[in-house]
Amino acid sequence: MRARHFFFFLLMGNLPAWSVAWAEQKCDTHAYPMSIHAEQFKDNGDGTLTDNQSKLTWMRCSLGQVWSGATCTGTPSIHTWQSAQDAAVKLDQQGGYAGRKDWRVPQIPELAMIVERQCSNPRTNMALFPATPANYFWTATVPADPGNAYVLSFGDEGAKYKSRGEALNVRLVSGGKPM
Repeated sequence: MRARHFFFFLLMGNLPAWSVAWAEQKCDTHAYPMSIHAEQFKDNGDGTLTDNQSKLTWMRCSLGQVWSGATCTGTPSIHTWQSAQDAAVKLDQQGGYAGRKDWRVPQIPELAMIVERQCSNPRTNMALFPATPANYFWTATVPADPGNAYVLSFGDEGAKYKSRGEALNVRLVSGGKPM
């Protein structure tokens, strides 16, 4: 149910208006508390977090970044929709990550679970997902038009679909059945 709420919230564009500096995350917790709580996640100590509610395991870093033990370092890579899917398959074929071999690009309701409604630039809990760029990220969700796929922005743009040939950021998820 929570994922549907986030997806609806993102599509409706009901985010609070802020005066935002692009270089720094801003969070407005005066009207509402943070929606993504650290207690909701189990830190697996290996660059992954498991959501205690959904049971999904998330990479803390975007593809292209490396978990240092405290933060994500390096520059996130960008991928076309197909190369994002291929990167997940290749990762699993090469032994996986953090003991898991079922990494995949998340569906849009899954990715929406890690969006922090009270923050912008980026819209996520930076203690959980540090160094997340405020950019569009691919999802595995495809509309009726086979040349497009849904994307979700950790900036202010929300959700929409884009051409699968565009190069965007990716965060992988493990576990659960795709929604």
